[in-house]
Amino acid sequence: MFDIGFSELLLIAVVALVVLGPERLPKAARFAGLWVRRARNQWDSVKQELERELQAEELQRNLRSVRESVQQAERGLQEGATQLHGEVDALRREVDAPAAAAPPAADVPDVAGDVQADALPAPAAEAPAPEMTETAQSPEQPERAP
Repeated sequence: MFDIGFSELLLIAVVALVVLGPERLPKAARFAGLWVRRARNQWDSVKQELERELQAEELQRNLRSVRESVQQAERGLQEGATQLHGEVDALRREVDAPAAAAPPAADVPDVAGDVQADALPAPAAEAPAPEMTETAQSPEQPERAP
C-alpha cells in the first residue's frame, strides 16, 4: 500500500533506536503495534459494515423488483379473469337466447344429411319380400302338391 521496502524499514528502525534509545524502543514498538492493530480492526469493521449495508440495499432492491413483478403478474391475471368472465357471460347469453330468435329447423338446409343420404344405397321398396312370394298365393291359382 505504501510501497515500503526492506531497506527503508531498516533505516526507520535505526533512526528509532538512535532517537528513543534501547530502553524505550521496545515499549514504543508495542505501543505502535497496538495502534496499528486498532486502526486495522477499525478499518475492517467499517469495511464490513459498509458491505452489510450494500448487501441490505441490494436485497431491498431485489425485494422491490420481485414485488413489482408479482404485482404485474396479479394485474395480468385479474385482466385475464375479467376477460374470461366477459367471454363466459357472452356465451351464456348466446345459449340462453330464446328459441324464437333462432331460425326454424325446416328453413336451415341439412347439408350433412344430404351427403349421408347420397352415400347410402336406395332401398328396394318395390320388390316384394321373398317370404311373401312363396307363401302368398292368389285365389285363382290352385295349390300344388309336392
